[in-house]
Amino acid sequence: MTPSETIDARPGPVRHAETAPGRVLLTLDGVGGVGRYAIDLARSLGARGIATLLVGFGPRPAPELAAEILDLADAELVWAGEDLEWTAPDEPTFAAQAAAIHACIRAWKPELIHLNSPAFAADLSARVPTVAMMHSCTATWWQAVKGTPLPERLAWQRERIRRGLARVERVIVPSASYRDLVLRTYGPIDTVRVVANGTARPATVNAQDPFVLAAGRWWDEGKNGAVLDAAAETCTWPVFMAGPLGSPTGETLTLAHAHAMEALPPDAMAEIMRRAAIFVSPSRFEPFGLAVLEAAMCGSALVLSDIPTFREIWDGAALFADADDPAAFAAAIDRLAADAGLRRRLAGRATAIARRFGVARQADATLAVYAEAIAAHRREVH
Repeated sequence: MTPSETIDARPGPVRHAETAPGRVLLTLDGVGGVGRYAIDLARSLGARGIATLLVGFGPRPAPELAAEILDLADAELVWAGEDLEWTAPDEPTFAAQAAAIHACIRAWKPELIHLNSPAFAADLSARVPTVAMMHSCTATWWQAVKGTPLPERLAWQRERIRRGLARVERVIVPSASYRDLVLRTYGPIDTVRVVANGTARPATVNAQDPFVLAAGRWWDEGKNGAVLDAAAETCTWPVFMAGPLGSPTGETLTLAHAHAMEALPPDAMAEIMRRAAIFVSPSRFEPFGLAVLEAAMCGSALVLSDIPTFREIWDGAALFADADDPAAFAAAIDRLAADAGLRRRLAGRATAIARRFGVARQADATLAVYAEAIAAHRREVH
């Protein structure tokens, strides 16, 4: 599969009231990339005359992200709960929070609901066209990272998502590779559509400083930070790992060789990315990999774990390493560090690919899915 095939390249939606909703209820959280996704989508919808109610769950967003939400035109924010399905201690706790969506629906009367987890749709009774975005889930994470059956204590999360997938009109996933994993995990679903993530970051070519950067939630075993930390012991260039080392639920990673940077505000993170000559993602599990896209826009040469998602998007524009092999990561990093010409060639290819993943195209493809959901809902009602 070529990189361009991962992008939903259908024409943009027909713009009239029957296919484009005027009011969208959009859930978000402040952990990982879902908040960034929701903000960029709400901004794009607002530019197209569509009002958004952002309904937040989980830990509160960082102040910079919260300020960005408040600055959005045609958007309101309500924080409705403190737990996501993967942080809730049990299903009743999560279900009680999910019920808050019904109150928001009654008060705000959206014309379409866009949930950033199908788990919220499991008990949804509102007769409103509904789309669910699968950014990730515990069951697909477990299959990719652990390779063993999901523990019984977590089975309720898989079953809620299974019920949610069956209740919504359309499901969005960010890559064809993740779509395939979702279908292997949950069975045949004919409502799934691939809409790649996008970034509003402008392309630059400033990434020349001799250091290695990686970014992620390093407490997450799927981000594979321990392997990169081990690789950093022998790398000729220093390796900096930006992002939280501790999770909201108690998981931690201790670094022995790489330099910890913790979480940075968006502007500071963008500046570091614009400087790093090499960007690494050692992830075992990535439905898309937004940090890699942002680094490619900044002109960094990429070293990536050899997983299906990264091959789908970046094949031919990065060096790949076995996710289980610190020595392979160190060798790939050192190869780029020693060869400025190779760095420039790979960085140029990666930036060319990254330019295809804009937020405007993402929004148009998402609106096309909305139109499908509205049409499907009308058929069900009538």
